[in-house]
Amino acid sequence: MSDAQARTPFPSPEKPNGRKLAKAVERAGEEFAAKNLRFTKLRQMVYEEIAATYASIGAYEILNRLADKGTRVAPISIYRAIDALLEAGVIHRLESKNAFFACRRMDHRTGRRPLFLSCEKCGAVGEVDGQHIFDLIGEAADGANFTARVKFVEVQGLCPRCAASAKE
Repeated sequence: MSDAQARTPFPSPEKPNGRKLAKAVERAGEEFAAKNLRFTKLRQMVYEEIAATYASIGAYEILNRLADKGTRVAPISIYRAIDALLEAGVIHRLESKNAFFACRRMDHRTGRRPLFLSCEKCGAVGEVDGQHIFDLIGEAADGANFTARVKFVEVQGLCPRCAASAKE
């Protein structure tokens, strides 16, 4: 594997092993604690379903996966758990798909904002530092006397794996 492949912001399409997923859940719990929020069992279960995939996942898919594991909950409960996970900053919403993905850069306390990169082929979602993009948007908006409320920037294209397979 090249250095560039090792540094890719895109998660591996393989399911994370138990240790990796446990570490992600532990980090999510720490984020909840840092914000004085409760990381309830349902919130943890919803987070685990989101973190267990490399792509974005919709609320009803989460609901179905939990039901397949024997946990039946109302859709509103899933949405409430998702809202709490968003508030804690451990997941993000991919607006174009109304789906969610686990934050893999739990360093948002720095104030720098991520740029979301969404693969059109395999559905992988990566995030990279996008602060310079937000700065440019702010400058352009200020120049037009416009008050921008940009929360995220999402770019669609091909992840490194899909781009490489398209060239073959």
